[in-house]
Amino acid sequence: MTSVLTVLGSCGAWPETGRACSGFLLEHEGYRVALDLGYRTAPRLFDLLGSPVAEGLDAVIITHRHPDHMIDLHTLFQARHNAGGSSGALPPLPVYATEGVRMTVRARRGDAPGRAVDSVFRWHELPGTYDLGPFRLTARRLPHVVPNAGVRLDSDSESNSVSVAYNGGCGPSPELVELVAGVDLFIAEASDRYQRVQVPASLQSEFHLDGHAAGDIATAAGARRMLMTHFWPGNDRQRTLADARRSFDGPIVLADEGLRLPLSGQAGRNDP
Repeated sequence: MTSVLTVLGSCGAWPETGRACSGFLLEHEGYRVALDLGYRTAPRLFDLLGSPVAEGLDAVIITHRHPDHMIDLHTLFQARHNAGGSSGALPPLPVYATEGVRMTVRARRGDAPGRAVDSVFRWHELPGTYDLGPFRLTARRLPHVVPNAGVRLDSDSESNSVSVAYNGGCGPSPELVELVAGVDLFIAEASDRYQRVQVPASLQSEFHLDGHAAGDIATAAGARRMLMTHFWPGNDRQRTLADARRSFDGPIVLADEGLRLPLSGQAGRNDP
């Protein structure tokens, strides 16, 4: 059975015209999990699933509370709550998230006790290790300006093993290399904020990857393939790709809204 990763959004910070911020849908053996839901990703998710309340979605993973990674989790809450999520018409949706994400959704709701938010979503704290359908989820704390969890999903099916790692948003670290080790696909945040001269130097490197650093991580970890994402609006994405090729000689794909990337089995591992 073919496994697919679909790009919901590829921008960092805020979305360019016609694009969205960080978000992906991973489908494997009939199981569907969303990885981050930044600005404008929810409508794309609804369209992909053919449902205005995301029926068919099995879980959501949110790496950290910055809005370009999680603001449309509130959109998903609104959709499911108004469709009867708190009354039991829709089952609670498992959400795996770092510190602050739940409180952010509750604050936007203005629901001090959090009853509605906690009935629509079933919360699980990251970092941690969990079983999600066919996957084993491993999440590790990685350096960022707010609590951020890099995540890895492994499926050990003999006929169709899949492993995907995603750093969310972070700078280079040994922990990230360990998380990505031997993965089939490394989804690499590569903001390349050095292309924007007004951004402080500390934010260009300490808490974010650029193309070259992402390539370094992929090479050190022995990743088979890399998908680059979280591009700063207005950046030259081909420049980011060229920087990554300086340090990683495996297949590299640039995230683009609507891109569907097959991940099925051993045969697909070397395909760009």
